[in-house]
Amino acid sequence: MPNHDSLSRSSVQDLLCKLISIPSVNPTVAPEEPYGEKTIAEFAHSWLQAHSVTARLEEAAPGRPNVYAEVGSGNGPTLCLCAHLDTVGTSGMTISPFEPRVAGNKVYGRGSYDMKGGVAAIMSAAAVIAADSNIRGKLILALVVDEEYASIGADDFVKKHKADACILVEPSEQKIILGHKGFVWAEITTKGRAAHGSRWDIGVSAIGKMSRIIVAFEEFDRRVLRKRVHPLVGPASMHCALIQGGSGISTYAPECTLKVERRTIPGEKPEDAVRELEEVIRSAGEEVDVNCSFHRPSLLCDRDEPVVRHLRAAAQSVTGVQPEEAGVAFWMDAAVFAEAGIPTVNYGSSGAGAHEAVEWVDLDSVVSVAQVMVETTRRFCK
Repeated sequence: MPNHDSLSRSSVQDLLCKLISIPSVNPTVAPEEPYGEKTIAEFAHSWLQAHSVTARLEEAAPGRPNVYAEVGSGNGPTLCLCAHLDTVGTSGMTISPFEPRVAGNKVYGRGSYDMKGGVAAIMSAAAVIAADSNIRGKLILALVVDEEYASIGADDFVKKHKADACILVEPSEQKIILGHKGFVWAEITTKGRAAHGSRWDIGVSAIGKMSRIIVAFEEFDRRVLRKRVHPLVGPASMHCALIQGGSGISTYAPECTLKVERRTIPGEKPEDAVRELEEVIRSAGEEVDVNCSFHRPSLLCDRDEPVVRHLRAAAQSVTGVQPEEAGVAFWMDAAVFAEAGIPTVNYGSSGAGAHEAVEWVDLDSVVSVAQVMVETTRRFCK
């Protein structure tokens, strides 16, 4: 295993615990928890500067700053390491969410696994590179806001900065993640005719219309989408997520709105997914437009990309074993970087409890990820 004297387990643990102790709940996901990402961004900015890493705050939205950092001369390839600063809310947590607790090799607290372990790993790696490595190229850090909702942080970052490759460090059990799903959020509204509940002769229920669409969507998901399988990320899918309609129990519903989420696999385009939904609606005997309110692309990274080859070699050098290569069903900011033309892959720590009542990260895996990021940087940016 390579020598990383300046990257000690205790220093990584100390940084990780400080990060966990700073609440950074996404204000859109949990508006009842008045924290946001500003305080943790300011801490990360100060910590990096104190460790000889050039850093600055860049507002992605008012009061919601990303942290940009860089090390190196820039006379060679540029590698970006990315992690998000925000977490989900703390409702239902059984222990104090912002008081980090270390038990053996596990570090508990909100965001420990998703993904302050990753933040600690790449901040530590940058400090090592700044202290004892002369790289010809450049290492940049993207510590971004809002991954847990709309990824305004990643969107803003790729508009301002370029790189030759990017590695996200979302938790992955130290597997190299080459692909993930995308998604489409769509809204369908049916119209009825309001009438007194006794006037079956003129009343038309928009909810009744929507029920036929829901049945058709469920059948489409089961019979068509689940058979459309990508070898890395699994099947396409969709689900009916939210529904609202009606104005009173004794009134035929004049309107009903359904919100659905369609999970896409590599090769599927958002506009094609919307078109399919409209076809399913017509098959149910209804004529209703599908409004796409938001969408994100899937990710697929070629395993022969230079960044993947260097990451694979670095991981084997640090851990002594060949890393597994896989895909995941969930979405991450990797696709934002890839869509900006930056080859992007993911490699992160181990643990459990993302978005759950009990969350923890494996400390040794965080240290290992930091070491792998150091080695990958040295190889890629030489």
